[in-house]
Amino acid sequence: MKVYLSTDMEGTAGVVDWGQVRGPATEYEYYRGQLQAEVNAAIDGALAAGGTEFLVNDSHSTMQNLRPDALTGHASYLSGKHKPLYMMQGLDDSFDAVFFVSYHGSAGSTGSVLHHTYNPRAIAEVRLNGVITGEAGINALVALAHGVPVVLISGDRVTIEEAQPFCPEIESVVVKDPVSHNAALSVHPERARELIHDGARRALARLSDIRVPSITLPAELTVRFHSRAYAELAAELRGADRREEKLVALRNDDPLQLYRTFIAMVFLTRGVLE
Repeated sequence: MKVYLSTDMEGTAGVVDWGQVRGPATEYEYYRGQLQAEVNAAIDGALAAGGTEFLVNDSHSTMQNLRPDALTGHASYLSGKHKPLYMMQGLDDSFDAVFFVSYHGSAGSTGSVLHHTYNPRAIAEVRLNGVITGEAGINALVALAHGVPVVLISGDRVTIEEAQPFCPEIESVVVKDPVSHNAALSVHPERARELIHDGARRALARLSDIRVPSITLPAELTVRFHSRAYAELAAELRGADRREEKLVALRNDDPLQLYRTFIAMVFLTRGVLE
C-alpha cells in the first residue's frame, strides 16, 4: 500500500508563532523536530495498517525542514523550494492514499493558527466552487485528478472543518484548538503523536470506504488578493477572469490543470511583487 504525505508545519502541536516555523532560530530547530515526530507518527500508523511504501513531500517554507535519515518506514523524501506542483509534487495514480500532516487554516478563516493560503502577502481569500478553502481543499484537486483519496489530515480544529466539505470522509486529527491567530491550546506532543498514529492507522484500515475528493467539475477557484497590483498580474494568465478589482477567477474541467494555473499564479506573486 503506497502512501503520499504532504507536510506543512504550522499545524504542529505547540506552534503559534512565525518564529517557531522559520529558521534559523532555536525555536525553529525545536519545532522542526516536533514536525518530524508527527510525520513519523503518521508513517508508523500507516505501517501498522499495512502501508508499505511512503513518499514525504516537505511543503513548508524552503521545503527542507525534515531530516531524511530520521524518517521512518524508509520513506522517500522530496525537498527543495521550487517544485512545479508545489505541495503536491510527486503524487501520481500509483498511490493508494494521501495524508496531509501539520496543515493550517485558510487566509479567509477567522480563527486558525497562523492562517494563510500559499502566499500570505498576496492572497486574502480563496474559494473553491464558492466555498472558502485553505491549502487542503486546493491540494485535493491534485488527488482528485489522480483518483487518490485524501484520507488523513492533522492540524487545528478550524483546519479540519475547512477540509471536510471537499474530503467528507477524511480521518481528522485535531492537535490543538485555536484561540487566535497566534494562540492555541495544544495537546502534549506525545499525545499529538499518539493521535496522529492512531488516525493514520484508522484511515488506511477503512481506505475502501473513503472516496476521492468531492469536488464538482468543472471546478472554479476564485482568488481575492490584498492589492490590485497582484490581481492585475494574475489576470494575465491564460484562462484567468478578473471579476473585481482584486478578484480573479480560474475555471477548468481538468482539476490538475486548474491547480497548475493556481500555482503559476502563486509563483508570479512571489517572484515579481515581493
